[in-house]
Amino acid sequence: MKAMQEKKTAVALGLFDGVHLGHRAVLSEACAQRENGLVPAVYTFAPESAIYKPDSSAGYIYGTKVKMQLLTECGISRTEFSDFGTVRKLSGDEFAEKILYERLNAAFVCCGSDFRFGRGASCGVDELRRSGEKYGFRVRIVEDVRLGGDVVSSSCIRRLLMDGDIGKADSLLGRDYIISGTVSDGNHIGRTIDFPTINQDFSAGQLVPAYGVYSGRTSIDDTEYRTVTNIGVKPTISGERAPLAETHILGFSGDLYGRDVQVSLERFIRPEKKFGSLDELKEQISRDISAASDI
Repeated sequence: MKAMQEKKTAVALGLFDGVHLGHRAVLSEACAQRENGLVPAVYTFAPESAIYKPDSSAGYIYGTKVKMQLLTECGISRTEFSDFGTVRKLSGDEFAEKILYERLNAAFVCCGSDFRFGRGASCGVDELRRSGEKYGFRVRIVEDVRLGGDVVSSSCIRRLLMDGDIGKADSLLGRDYIISGTVSDGNHIGRTIDFPTINQDFSAGQLVPAYGVYSGRTSIDDTEYRTVTNIGVKPTISGERAPLAETHILGFSGDLYGRDVQVSLERFIRPEKKFGSLDELKEQISRDISAASDI
């Protein structure tokens, strides 16, 4: 039986793992319905639970925490998550009835032209429109967003990140790509060569951008700092390790262990490289910092 709710919603549908310009066009349609008395909402999945297409095997762009933050910044008031493995078992009609009609009390639904739903991804926008007629919600299909001739898509952004083309990836994202997470304890090598760093791990299944050095920024206690970030496995240091982001914050001194920090990436400086000694690494880091300062 349909749950009674105070307000009807305008629901944006999608994975939204990058909250890029294409996603933002869909989200803005939902937010525009606020003037009609509807609550802007998103129905989505935890990126960690989704199954990706074969050409998207690099993994998800942002995890749930960052995605939630970006959706809120876009003006979304309510976000509903489901585990993809559970929802994918529903038929198209069951999805429309149980999720959109009963759970979200939808009066308006919007999505991209390639949105699929229902068991085996058997339903598309035509079926969604028919469901809207049956369950009383309007449907709006948002056309692809293009930038510089390219269709803005998560798969395109994944390729750009893996190629180290951070500038173009940032353009399609509509903001600088961010690394977000709790600062973990490392081996303190950076501190021994006078360049202390913070370490941040990538989650299992998350896309890791091209190994290399990037310039960017971060804010600590409302103060913005320039940063130099190395993404990779620190090949100069012996031993095997999972890829991580290691960031030197220019002009900052303090203990950030255990704190959640967001680092943005703006420019790719150079690929990751194995050096013959820590002295060589120290000299290169000095050059990287100079390059980041010039940018």
